[in-house]
Amino acid sequence: MHPPPPPSHPPIPAHPPLPAYAPSPGTPAAASPTSPARYHYKPRRPPLWHSRTARAIGLISLLSLCGVIILAMVRQQTGTEGFLVGLGLAVFPVPVLLAAFCWLDRLEPEPWRNLAFAFAWGACAATLVAILANSFATNWLATNLSTLSPRDAETWGATVIAPVVEESVKAAAVLLLFLFRRRDFDGITDGIVIAGITATGFAFTENVLYIGNAFGQDQSLGHTGLDSLTAGTFFVRVIMSPFAHPLFTILTGLAFGIAATRYPARRPLRLALPFLGLLTAVLLHSIWNGASNLGDFGFLTVYGLIMVPVFAALTWLAIWTRHRELLSLRTYLLPYVATGWLLPHEPLALSSLKTRARARDIARHTHGPAAARAVTEYAALATSLAFLRRRAHRTGPTPDFPTREQSLLHHLWHHKPPTHPAFLHASFPTWPHCPPAPQVPPPGTSERHDR
Repeated sequence: MHPPPPPSHPPIPAHPPLPAYAPSPGTPAAASPTSPARYHYKPRRPPLWHSRTARAIGLISLLSLCGVIILAMVRQQTGTEGFLVGLGLAVFPVPVLLAAFCWLDRLEPEPWRNLAFAFAWGACAATLVAILANSFATNWLATNLSTLSPRDAETWGATVIAPVVEESVKAAAVLLLFLFRRRDFDGITDGIVIAGITATGFAFTENVLYIGNAFGQDQSLGHTGLDSLTAGTFFVRVIMSPFAHPLFTILTGLAFGIAATRYPARRPLRLALPFLGLLTAVLLHSIWNGASNLGDFGFLTVYGLIMVPVFAALTWLAIWTRHRELLSLRTYLLPYVATGWLLPHEPLALSSLKTRARARDIARHTHGPAAARAVTEYAALATSLAFLRRRAHRTGPTPDFPTREQSLLHHLWHHKPPTHPAFLHASFPTWPHCPPAPQVPPPGTSERHDR
């Protein structure tokens, strides 16, 4: 006979419980047709755009079409040989940047679909819109403003129009995920990761174009070696500043992350935060583009006094934010200790990346790779549960809060038998051996299931 299931924990104290549903006034609750056979109800089919499969197919088709168009445009501008050289050289920083953002996101990893969409949007859709809009705006300035020479029009396009257009189209990916994948958008770290990966895709395609064009000019002029335009473009865009585009867009993602979990009662402030982040990103982008017109000394001054300090500050902020999110598990998992879902040592163990890694190693050496994967899944579920409760505490519980909470709790309980001894031993490493995994039934299991 199993012990009774742990009782449901009380509602979040900061917000009153939701009122029970009441029927609309003037509509009798017991109203029903006297002859049901006379009525034939035909269920109404939802519109096609309400289907997740249809939306996914449409989105993939749109991004694929943008990818084909931008591929053809870049190849037309650079030539086949220039395109291949640009592609080979532009890919160098991409794995490093993606690995850095995935490392930052390892506390509660974003679904791979969101990350793939962000990169594809930046590499295909955002780049296509930016190239078309920048070209149109620059040509319009050169044609309609007689006081501007073609060179001045290009300068205005690079320092004023390009930052606005490029940061806006990159921010669109963050906005779309914020609106339609709100469940996965838990805070500042998610905003930084999504914005950074979107900008990484954008910078990749842009680097292919710039390096490919530089290679074409070198071919026409007969330049080779380290003094060539290709080598200089590669050094500036890939070696010196691979973080430039991610740095700009992260400012927008940071603002979206703050708006996701702060100021629930101040709607104007929450709406203004993303615009403020976008404005800051545009300003920094404009300063960076304008530095190329200041000569070598001016460029290096902007690079050393503005870009590097901002990059260092945002890197520190991202790591500090993730550390604070990790520590929040100790607070928001405590109610589940009181109700029996978690053991007293688990919130502290789950709030330490070192303890998590030690628990994975113990599980792998004791029970094999499957147990190590279970420990990873258990830690991710507990983190999602803590973040769900944190968001409900800060912005109020959503209507699906009880359902999501119960789903996470039951999945957590399902992974408890293989993970409990690993976390127990990782929390107390002086113990001489890892205790055997207890066979704990999930809450709510009736006796007849054991017969």
